[in-house]
Parts: sequence; structure tokens; C-alpha cells
Amino acid sequence: MLLAAAATLMLSGCKGGDLVSYELPAKSARYTFETETDGVSTVWRYSSAQVTKDDTSTLSPCIGELTGGNEAACRPEPLIFLRYDLGLALDNTVRAGENHQVTVVGYYQERLTDLPRVTSLKAETSFDGGRTWHQVSTKAAGRNTFVTTIRNPRRDQAAQGVGLRISATDSQGNTVRQTIPTAYTLR
Repeated sequence: MLLAAAATLMLSGCKGGDLVSYELPAKSARYTFETETDGVSTVWRYSSAQVTKDDTSTLSPCIGELTGGNEAACRPEPLIFLRYDLGLALDNTVRAGENHQVTVVGYYQERLTDLPRVTSLKAETSFDGGRTWHQVSTKAAGRNTFVTTIRNPRRDQAAQGVGLRISATDSQGNTVRQTIPTAYTLR
């Protein structure tokens, strides 16, 4: 692997703030990137090609700029990241037996060019530790923002809590699928 900073991926949620740099072939190809942190698994599928022009802001410089060893063009990969507003009480719980709304926002690492738009989001819940999943309703609520409504069961029917699996797609066909085994517990 060459040390040239052709594409850069910074995952601030990972331990140590991982910084990954790699060169890509000139021709566009489909890639899969998978990670698991504290039981939360995330799978990205995206298209990318060799970088010909820098596409990073001064707040997110290329690795070559950080290390001073390489000045190849670079940019962040078009990975969709997910931010959640779970609407939890102060004890990180939600009422059992009621409808509950969760807001999910898709976002990207900062770039200079226009970012894709998250065009669809599907949500599934699990009440049995991820053995079975049930699709729940989701509606758009603004740019890259979606609201999903979960009908929480009785507390004894979700003793391990409520799991959440989100699948999102953007206007360039890039996808993310994130599974949170226990997003919240019931009271």
C-alpha cells in the first residue's frame, strides 16, 4: 500500500480517532467498509475513484498536510454517518406500551463540493436482542432528517431493551446500515 493520501476517512467515534489513507484505482468502483464499536455495527457501501483534486476544508486537512510527507490530492469518502435523537428521559429510558419517536439525521464529513442528499431511510426495531426485526414507519422531516415512530411493547416483552437498525441511501447510491442492539430500555 502506498502512503499517498488519495482518500481520507476519519472516524471520530472510534477509539483513538482512526485516520485511514489509501490510494484508489482511477476507475470508479464499489467499496464496502465495516466497523463495530461497543456492539454497534455499521456497514457502508459506496462508490469512489482516484482523487484528482483536493476536496477538504482547512478544518479537515489531508493526511499529507498533517504529516508533511505527501501532497497527493485527497477527500473524505462519501460515507453517510447517522446522528440520533432518541428522546430519552434522564434515566435513558422510554415509556413502555406507548408510541415513541426517534429522529435520525444523516450527515457527511465536511467537503468543499456539494454533498449528496440522503434520499431514503428505513428503520427496524427488535425487542428480543436482535433475533427478529420489525420494520417501523419513517417519514422525511427536512434535509437528511427522518422521524421514525416505534410502538414500544410492554416492558416484559422487551426485557433486553429496544434494538434499532437503520438503513439509509443517498442521491449517489451510497448506503449505510447501522445496528444498535440496545438503543434504549423501557420503564
